[in-house]
Amino acid sequence: MKTKNQNFKKLIFRLYELCLKVNLVESRIVQEYKNEQMRCPVHLSLGQEAVAAAMGCIMKKNDFVFSGHRSHAHYIVKNGSINKMIAELYGKKSGCSKGHGGSMHLVDEKVNFMGSTAIVSNSIPVGVGYALGNQIKKRKSNTFIFFGDGAVEEGVFYESLNFSILKNLNIVFICENNKYSVYSHMHLRQPKNRQIYKLSQSIGIPSYKINSTDPLNIFQKVNNKLKKKKKGPIFFEIKTFRNVEHCGPSNDDNLNYRSKSEINYWKKNNFFKIFKRKKITKYLDIKNKEIIKNKIQKNIDIAFLNAKK
Repeated sequence: MKTKNQNFKKLIFRLYELCLKVNLVESRIVQEYKNEQMRCPVHLSLGQEAVAAAMGCIMKKNDFVFSGHRSHAHYIVKNGSINKMIAELYGKKSGCSKGHGGSMHLVDEKVNFMGSTAIVSNSIPVGVGYALGNQIKKRKSNTFIFFGDGAVEEGVFYESLNFSILKNLNIVFICENNKYSVYSHMHLRQPKNRQIYKLSQSIGIPSYKINSTDPLNIFQKVNNKLKKKKKGPIFFEIKTFRNVEHCGPSNDDNLNYRSKSEINYWKKNNFFKIFKRKKITKYLDIKNKEIIKNKIQKNIDIAFLNAKK
């Protein structure tokens, strides 16, 4: 019983640490972006921290990751270097893509973060191809592919999923559904009441929907399904909320493309408030929380200092 409680405490600690790390890095980018030294567009994950943090606690060291234009969080939770990522945003040779990629083209083979691409849905077929290579090489690893709801409107999405089930590839498809492609709601882009996970399900892939921004809840649901999965692809549609504009560091709630009730609902359900509401922060005393925050903040300060040299 004691070991079980210790493991749970470690999990809570790690989930909180990853959520906070993503949040603090992205928040610092918001502060610094106005200085116009980052010569690339940025797509931030503020509001979407829980999905990445949960996956970061699930992914193993030998697993591979592919992502899209909103990739900072996925890179961070795969143990990517904050120093290298920030350097990349500043176009420095010390960046994870040697300064050539910028925010949307992060690559770091040292942590098996195999790449992110700016073209919507383009990382899906690349990730599927890589998973095929892993199968041929008999690697015992999963390939995690992250994408948004807009990616399911591209033809290559269906082709890739179809190929993955035909070849029974070990892929974890993660659709982060924040409902909006820039300013357009899903109902304006897709048939009303369409369920994204059912598109994958219809192809024959075990598919699940998670309507939560609770990192612990996401972790438990995904982890339980992965434990039962022996081989082949699996698909998760996870509802989430983008806290800032589609591209850039600003808040765009004044444009009124999202209702106030929708905005308020999701802001009441961010990871900070969920941790507090569920009273699981009792596993993190004030001293521990401050230690976590100070350590992350110090690394962020160093990363920006180095990038500006």
